[in-house]
Amino acid sequence: MAAIETSSTALAHRGLIARIMRAITEAHAAYAVWREAQNTRRELNMLTDDELADIGLTRYDIRFIGR
Repeated sequence: MAAIETSSTALAHRGLIARIMRAITEAHAAYAVWREAQNTRRELNMLTDDELADIGLTRYDIRFIGR
């Protein structure tokens, strides 16, 4: 007959693993948001000043995109 481990140590390990996985997931999501903002800033920096003015931005504004 199989036994299911329900000791406090086993439960603590499961809780620890869940917290680690949640931290990794949150870090990955934060990195994805940061990369998207970096890509947006890079693409905006490739526009001319006139093109930026057409969309209501200046070069100074670009640094604050996604922050």
